[in-house]
Amino acid sequence: MAAPDSLSNSKLLEAYSGRVRVRVCGLLVQEGKLLLTSHRGLLPDDAPFWSPPGGGWQFGETIQNCLLREFQEETGLAVIVGRFLHLHEYQSADLQALELFFEVTLSDPAATPQLGLDPEHTADAQLLTEVAFVEPQQLLRLPASQVHPMLRQIISPDDVFIPQIRFKQ
Repeated sequence: MAAPDSLSNSKLLEAYSGRVRVRVCGLLVQEGKLLLTSHRGLLPDDAPFWSPPGGGWQFGETIQNCLLREFQEETGLAVIVGRFLHLHEYQSADLQALELFFEVTLSDPAATPQLGLDPEHTADAQLLTEVAFVEPQQLLRLPASQVHPMLRQIISPDDVFIPQIRFKQ
Protein backbone atom coordinates (compact mmCIF):
# COMPACT_ATOMS: atom_id res chain seq x y z
CA MET A 1 0.00 0.00 0.00
CA ALA A 2 1.56 3.29 -1.03
CA ALA A 3 1.52 6.32 1.22
CA PRO A 4 -0.75 9.13 0.09
CA ASP A 5 1.25 11.76 -1.79
CA SER A 6 0.35 14.41 0.76
CA LEU A 7 1.98 12.51 3.64
CA SER A 8 5.74 12.30 4.02
CA ASN A 9 7.48 9.73 6.21
CA SER A 10 8.39 12.45 8.71
CA LYS A 11 4.73 13.51 8.97
CA LEU A 12 3.64 9.90 9.59
CA LEU A 13 6.21 9.50 12.38
CA GLU A 14 5.67 12.91 13.97
CA ALA A 15 3.71 11.41 16.90
CA TYR A 16 6.76 9.33 17.90
CA SER A 17 9.70 11.64 17.10
CA GLY A 18 11.91 13.31 19.66
CA ARG A 19 10.81 11.26 22.66
CA VAL A 20 11.72 8.00 24.32
CA ARG A 21 9.04 5.34 24.12
CA VAL A 22 8.61 2.04 25.89
CA ARG A 23 7.06 -0.45 23.49
CA VAL A 24 5.56 -3.81 24.46
CA CYS A 25 5.43 -6.47 21.74
CA GLY A 26 4.04 -10.00 21.48
CA LEU A 27 5.54 -13.03 19.76
CA LEU A 28 2.81 -15.37 18.56
CA VAL A 29 3.92 -18.58 16.82
CA GLN A 30 1.45 -20.90 15.08
CA GLU A 31 2.30 -23.83 12.85
CA GLY A 32 5.89 -22.68 12.46
CA LYS A 33 4.97 -19.11 11.52
CA LEU A 34 5.22 -15.79 13.37
CA LEU A 35 2.40 -13.28 13.41
CA LEU A 36 3.82 -10.00 12.13
CA THR A 37 2.56 -6.60 11.12
CA SER A 38 3.83 -4.56 8.21
CA HIS A 39 4.27 -0.80 8.66
CA ARG A 40 4.79 1.98 6.19
CA GLY A 41 6.58 5.26 6.72
CA LEU A 42 9.64 3.88 8.48
CA LEU A 43 11.84 3.19 5.45
CA PRO A 44 12.74 5.02 2.24
CA ASP A 45 10.59 4.47 -0.85
CA ASP A 46 7.73 3.34 1.40
CA ALA A 47 9.28 -0.13 1.76
CA PRO A 48 7.42 -2.29 4.31
CA PHE A 49 8.85 -2.88 7.78
CA TRP A 50 7.86 -6.19 9.42
CA SER A 51 7.67 -6.48 13.20
CA PRO A 52 5.67 -8.25 15.90
CA PRO A 53 2.43 -6.59 16.99
CA GLY A 54 2.92 -4.13 19.81
CA GLY A 55 3.09 -0.52 20.75
CA GLY A 56 3.49 2.20 23.32
CA TRP A 57 3.05 1.64 27.03
CA GLN A 58 0.65 4.27 28.39
CA PHE A 59 0.73 5.90 31.79
CA GLY A 60 -1.48 4.07 34.27
CA GLU A 61 -1.61 0.70 32.52
CA THR A 62 0.32 -2.45 33.33
CA ILE A 63 2.76 -3.85 30.79
CA GLN A 64 0.51 -6.88 30.32
CA ASN A 65 -2.56 -4.69 29.74
CA CYS A 66 -0.57 -2.66 27.22
CA LEU A 67 0.24 -5.81 25.26
CA LEU A 68 -3.38 -7.03 25.40
CA ARG A 69 -4.58 -3.63 24.12
CA GLU A 70 -1.97 -3.32 21.38
CA PHE A 71 -2.55 -6.87 20.11
CA GLN A 72 -6.31 -6.22 19.99
CA GLU A 73 -5.85 -2.87 18.19
CA GLU A 74 -3.40 -4.17 15.58
CA THR A 75 -4.68 -7.71 14.94
CA GLY A 76 -8.16 -7.99 16.45
CA LEU A 77 -6.91 -10.93 18.53
CA ALA A 78 -7.29 -11.56 22.25
CA VAL A 79 -4.13 -13.10 23.66
CA ILE A 80 -2.73 -14.52 26.86
CA VAL A 81 0.58 -12.93 27.85
CA GLY A 82 3.30 -15.45 28.67
CA ARG A 83 6.92 -15.14 29.66
CA PHE A 84 9.20 -12.21 29.01
CA LEU A 85 11.68 -13.02 26.22
CA HIS A 86 13.60 -10.05 24.86
CA LEU A 87 14.74 -6.53 25.61
CA HIS A 88 15.76 -4.40 22.63
CA GLU A 89 17.04 -0.83 22.56
CA TYR A 90 16.25 1.05 19.36
CA GLN A 91 17.70 4.41 18.39
CA SER A 92 17.79 6.41 15.18
CA ALA A 93 18.10 10.13 14.47
CA ASP A 94 14.40 10.76 15.26
CA LEU A 95 13.14 7.66 17.07
CA GLN A 96 14.17 6.03 20.33
CA ALA A 97 12.52 3.12 22.12
CA LEU A 98 13.06 0.43 24.67
CA GLU A 99 11.14 -2.63 23.46
CA LEU A 100 9.94 -5.51 25.64
CA PHE A 101 8.98 -8.75 23.89
CA PHE A 102 6.71 -11.37 25.46
CA GLU A 103 5.50 -14.77 24.35
CA VAL A 104 1.75 -14.73 23.67
CA THR A 105 -0.84 -17.39 22.89
CA LEU A 106 -4.35 -16.99 21.54
CA SER A 107 -7.26 -16.87 23.97
CA ASP A 108 -9.33 -18.54 21.23
CA PRO A 109 -7.17 -20.94 19.18
CA ALA A 110 -9.63 -20.70 16.26
CA ALA A 111 -9.39 -16.89 16.01
CA THR A 112 -7.84 -15.36 12.90
CA PRO A 113 -6.02 -12.02 12.70
CA GLN A 114 -7.53 -8.97 11.02
CA LEU A 115 -5.67 -5.81 10.07
CA GLY A 116 -6.34 -3.29 12.79
CA LEU A 117 -5.74 0.40 13.32
CA ASP A 118 -3.41 2.68 15.21
CA PRO A 119 -5.69 5.03 17.19
CA GLU A 120 -2.87 7.60 17.22
CA HIS A 121 -3.41 8.14 13.49
CA THR A 122 -6.32 9.17 11.29
CA ALA A 123 -7.77 6.66 8.82
CA ASP A 124 -5.78 8.15 5.91
CA ALA A 125 -2.49 8.18 7.87
CA GLN A 126 -2.32 4.63 9.22
CA LEU A 127 1.12 3.03 9.48
CA LEU A 128 -0.18 -0.56 9.57
CA THR A 129 -0.58 -2.05 6.11
CA GLU A 130 -0.78 -5.81 6.65
CA VAL A 131 -0.97 -8.54 9.28
CA ALA A 132 0.22 -12.03 8.35
CA PHE A 133 1.73 -15.25 9.61
CA VAL A 134 5.25 -15.37 8.18
CA GLU A 135 7.77 -18.21 8.05
CA PRO A 136 11.27 -17.36 9.29
CA GLN A 137 12.68 -18.34 5.88
CA GLN A 138 10.56 -15.60 4.27
CA LEU A 139 12.16 -13.03 6.57
CA LEU A 140 15.64 -14.16 5.57
CA ARG A 141 14.84 -13.34 1.93
CA LEU A 142 13.89 -9.73 2.73
CA PRO A 143 16.42 -6.90 2.98
CA ALA A 144 17.53 -6.69 6.63
CA SER A 145 16.21 -3.13 6.91
CA GLN A 146 12.66 -4.43 6.32
CA VAL A 147 12.75 -6.83 9.28
CA HIS A 148 12.78 -5.90 12.97
CA PRO A 149 16.32 -6.44 14.34
CA MET A 150 15.05 -9.04 16.83
CA LEU A 151 13.93 -11.21 13.91
CA ARG A 152 16.77 -10.76 11.41
CA GLN A 153 18.74 -13.88 12.28
CA ILE A 154 16.08 -16.39 13.21
CA ILE A 155 16.11 -19.59 11.22
CA SER A 156 13.40 -21.47 13.08
CA PRO A 157 10.36 -20.19 14.98
CA ASP A 158 11.94 -21.80 18.06
CA ASP A 159 14.69 -19.16 17.87
CA VAL A 160 12.30 -16.44 19.08
CA PHE A 161 12.03 -18.25 22.43
CA ILE A 162 15.76 -17.88 23.20
CA PRO A 163 15.89 -14.81 25.48
CA GLN A 164 18.00 -11.90 24.22
CA ILE A 165 19.02 -8.49 25.45
CA ARG A 166 20.23 -6.08 22.78
CA PHE A 167 21.50 -2.66 23.74
CA LYS A 168 22.60 -0.09 21.21
CA GLN A 169 26.40 -0.12 20.97
